[in-house]
Amino acid sequence: MYKLHFHPVSNYSRRVTMALAEKGIDYEPVTVDMPNGAHKSPEYLALNPYGRVPTLVEGDFVLYESTAILNYLETRHPEPALAPADARERARMDMHMKLCDLQLTNWAGRVLFPKRFLPEERWDRDAMQKASEEIGKHLEIVARELGNNDYLVGNRFSLADICYTPTLEFLYLIDTEVPEAINAWAERLLARPSAQQTKPAM
Repeated sequence: MYKLHFHPVSNYSRRVTMALAEKGIDYEPVTVDMPNGAHKSPEYLALNPYGRVPTLVEGDFVLYESTAILNYLETRHPEPALAPADARERARMDMHMKLCDLQLTNWAGRVLFPKRFLPEERWDRDAMQKASEEIGKHLEIVARELGNNDYLVGNRFSLADICYTPTLEFLYLIDTEVPEAINAWAERLLARPSAQQTKPAM
């Protein structure tokens, strides 16, 4: 059985728990007590030297970084499929997963972490405004990619949609104009049972 070291408010962890739920895969959850520094303990760093979550353990096999874990689970458990069979569509899915990290999650962290966890006097408002502007630009591009489709790649729910879902949960905290296509997409994704089951408490 898989053992997943994660934290319930981590967007990266939520990607993996969503995929596990979508595929109906049993696993042992291990909550990493990050507020008290457990992710920097020698024991955890022996598993993941970067001190981040999630980390997947299967026997003596250890894997970290959420997109790597998602692709591994898809390879090991291809049904129900969360990736296209067509090579070009699979490449587009991988592209969107990468762009999600580079153009959304990376910038969103500069807004969401302060707003969720820090007092206002510690906010870097200039950095947060810059991040919000970059997120707005990216969402416009994603809206064009979506067009009239329900999902991002091949009009089927995939790992690309999973990568976006945790951050879309908190769009209301980001000071940017959100295209209607993105709002509708977010509503659709967040209504899925896997998203409801993994929704963070805060």
